[in-house]
Amino acid sequence: MATKTTIAVAILALIALAAPASAADKATALLKDADGKEVGKVTLIAVPSGVLLAVDLTDMPPGDHGFHIHGIGKCEAPSFKSAGGHFNPEEDEHGILNEAGPHAGDMPNIHVPASGKLTVEVLNQSVNLSMGLLAGKGTAIVIHQGPDDYISNPAGDAGPRIACGVITE
Repeated sequence: MATKTTIAVAILALIALAAPASAADKATALLKDADGKEVGKVTLIAVPSGVLLAVDLTDMPPGDHGFHIHGIGKCEAPSFKSAGGHFNPEEDEHGILNEAGPHAGDMPNIHVPASGKLTVEVLNQSVNLSMGLLAGKGTAIVIHQGPDDYISNPAGDAGPRIACGVITE
């Protein structure tokens, strides 16, 4: 029986073979903490239904964390407030559970084990690379100290930003 990892790799291989890769088909965000230490990487891959985010965290605090795309491609430590609010081109309300939401940058919480290492894939069907995440002022991946409650405005009551990475080609 195939494992989830094997299936995910097979799907990514099929996506890669379906069309030639171009600069706008893939992007990355190197995540750093408030001290400037690299704590992980997110690879963003354009897929027909949005963007697949392949998350590889190497040194994060264990626990549940809000995981979002923010609307400005800037990550100035220590607060990372320079990344602005959640990516929200449609000006929706915050939250996956909010009837008037979600922001395009709202994604499910991540759950980091005691090791501080996590590999997970997240599909965001509300964004694209060339016309959204890489346009204008750019965007950033932000991880928050606590979990997103999926409804509170403007950011899910997830607490301070503890890691940030600018999305680049």
